[in-house]
Amino acid sequence: MQPNFSHAIEMAALSDPGRQRHDNEDAVFADARLGLAVVADGMGGHNAGEVASNMAITAIGSELAHAYDTIPPHRLTPQGVPRAHEALIDVIRRTNAAIHLAARQNRRYAGMGATLVAVQFFDDRLVVAHVGDSRLYRLRAGELVCLTRDHSLLQEQLDKGMISPEQARHAPYRNLVTRALGVEAQVAVELAEHAVQPGDVYLLCSDGLHDMVDDGEIAATLNEFSANLQLCTAQLVQIANQHGGRDNVSVILAKIKRAFPASV
Repeated sequence: MQPNFSHAIEMAALSDPGRQRHDNEDAVFADARLGLAVVADGMGGHNAGEVASNMAITAIGSELAHAYDTIPPHRLTPQGVPRAHEALIDVIRRTNAAIHLAARQNRRYAGMGATLVAVQFFDDRLVVAHVGDSRLYRLRAGELVCLTRDHSLLQEQLDKGMISPEQARHAPYRNLVTRALGVEAQVAVELAEHAVQPGDVYLLCSDGLHDMVDDGEIAATLNEFSANLQLCTAQLVQIANQHGGRDNVSVILAKIKRAFPASV
């Protein structure tokens, strides 16, 4: 029996092409009932990025719903980890292989790929999987924290102290990712688990948001508008576009309304 978290979690999603691009190669999936949210940011010419990102959200959404038909996300596997961990990483790896194969078999899709951030809520927790520079943020008691670290050349240079955060904001190569779905036959997926509290607001976004809007302005927007998630998603996209809208902009907001401990 599939989980139903709609009594405890509210979600809203919005994806916009931005001000400088005609096509939208981002894709979003948000299902409060399933407790699942996914943002994929496609890359590749001739609409290949759009193909990759849509392959990602379609596979993850449908396959995870099927995975929980018999085994709920909180149930421990024989290895002692929640089913949500195993199911999420398995479907992402298989999706990576499918995108990679499609790119090899169809010349129009050569070089296509996608960054990804996916969140599965369960048992008063969340597991987040990410590849590339799409991000997950948490707003708790007014404080914004980024819960993912970009897989990018820029982040590697920041970690090594080669550049300052201020220099990073203006670096010309800030969008060069070191991992993406579909680029190689196999992909390293970063997985993390976090405790969830009522009142938390979680933001999944593509780099079209966090490249254009700094964390301080994101936090201020969430604090002001998160009582209305649909309005808040629209505000975040609008601010990114007001700052230039150089890329597609995608956001998903998930608000925790009450606790959702697993039943047995």
